[in-house]
Amino acid sequence: MQKTILVTGSTDGIGLETAKMLIAEGHKVLLHGRNPNKLTDVVNLLATAADEPQIEFYVADLSSMEEVRSLAKQIKAKHNHLDVLINNAGVYNPSTLITLDGLDSRYAVNTYAPYLLSQLLLPIMDSSSRIVNLSSAAQAAFSANDMAKPSSLSDSTVYAQSKLALTMWSRHLGLAIKGTGPMIVAVNPASMLGSKMVKQAYGVAGGDLSIGADILTRAALADEFAEATGQYFDNDRGQFASPHPDALDVAKTAKVVDVLEQVLTELS
Repeated sequence: MQKTILVTGSTDGIGLETAKMLIAEGHKVLLHGRNPNKLTDVVNLLATAADEPQIEFYVADLSSMEEVRSLAKQIKAKHNHLDVLINNAGVYNPSTLITLDGLDSRYAVNTYAPYLLSQLLLPIMDSSSRIVNLSSAAQAAFSANDMAKPSSLSDSTVYAQSKLALTMWSRHLGLAIKGTGPMIVAVNPASMLGSKMVKQAYGVAGGDLSIGADILTRAALADEFAEATGQYFDNDRGQFASPHPDALDVAKTAKVVDVLEQVLTELS
């Protein structure tokens, strides 16, 4: 059965490979990118990927919470049901460290944007829907209040902190809406795959992107993930696994969600 699936950050890397895979399987894919010209090129590329592919595309800079809200509004205006949201977009070493909202760009794109987008799209999702959040093997401890202001720490450190924060709210929200809302799972697609981010960060070609695309597609569609809400899947090990201990700490996780909600309320 054809599903409607939004893939953020789908103009390159794992997001693009995932979109290709989903289109080839006959699903309706909502593509997202920040650069309109690049997005148009990708749409033209994917138009040849399958017979009569169903593609929509949306432009939004996910470092801006206003643009995240606009993206959700556009999608809800065209769709009364969304089967899958794949929060794939992420940054490692952004060219602009502080966003117009005054947030650290790495937290804004990697943590805040997927949280806000998920919350805003919940009204058109139900218990048959899924939210797949792209986590990482890199997860580092932090203070929840650190998310509310720019950080002077290294890109690698803040990236790892932002991915732990994503994993923490994924578990919190997934368990909170279990049985009534979508399944929410955090997925490490595998370490050192050949994405633009890996090439920028480590200067290496990286592994086959289809490894990451395959696990995201499975998380979006396969029965093995139907009851996975609140869990973490580690594709380096090829199985569900324990995330960083902080993601299992109810009090710390609640504090992270409190900060997310407080900051987003101030920016609304």
